[in-house]
Amino acid sequence: MQIITSKDNEYIKEIKKLQEKKYRDLYKKFIVEGNRIIEDAIKEKANIETIVICEDCVKNLDKKLMYEIAKYNCLYVSEKVFNSLTDVTNPQGILAVVSINRNKNEIEYLDDIIVVLDGIQDPGNLGTILRTVDSADLKQIIVSENTADCYNPKVVRSTMGGIFRVNVIKSDNLVKDLLEIKKQGFDVVVSSLDTEKSVYDIKFSKKVIVIGNEANGVSKDIMEIADIKAKIPMLGKTESLNASVAAGIFIYEYVRNYNK
Repeated sequence: MQIITSKDNEYIKEIKKLQEKKYRDLYKKFIVEGNRIIEDAIKEKANIETIVICEDCVKNLDKKLMYEIAKYNCLYVSEKVFNSLTDVTNPQGILAVVSINRNKNEIEYLDDIIVVLDGIQDPGNLGTILRTVDSADLKQIIVSENTADCYNPKVVRSTMGGIFRVNVIKSDNLVKDLLEIKKQGFDVVVSSLDTEKSVYDIKFSKKVIVIGNEANGVSKDIMEIADIKAKIPMLGKTESLNASVAAGIFIYEYVRNYNK
């Protein structure tokens, strides 16, 4: 097998560009890294363009995984080249370039709840919320234009494979899209301290759950069109929760209601 040993190889330089959002947006591709998430990508029939394997790590890869990997276009590279493509401290020596599905930006109205993110900035929060959405068997999430990039490597890792099962819909005008969703019979629910209504008082049927920015919460324009404002009861002195924790509480209150 031919092994690429130069970081100046044209294809290697193209893959390296995907570390930056502007190139992920331009090429409609992103990087996934590690045995587990590549297994998920294969299982979920993601559009894998290329799999890059560090020559020194081949012996450590699962034989069953290697059998599946062999069906794809593979590049074998030196450790030096592989390390130039990863931001992981202790890489497993395998990554894949995956095409973003360009044809799934339509909102579906089949689920009881739709999760919307309004300006979430922290990649760890975003990835955890996507993972939580996936765990509740929800198939889509809507993100505002100013939400962090869902295909950021840290976000992708945090989703634990959920990035392949949850359709990420980017909204250029979140207020407009929420008004359209309301026309489909959904109520917009926002988290707010300025209410006596608790998250536990909500019947989660045809609801849009909006999770706001970590520092500023839900934007004013969305607050104005909200049908329900609800707070998460807290017994201690802390007034607010981490965005991903708050999202998990709302989503799993839906799950609790669903399983009654």
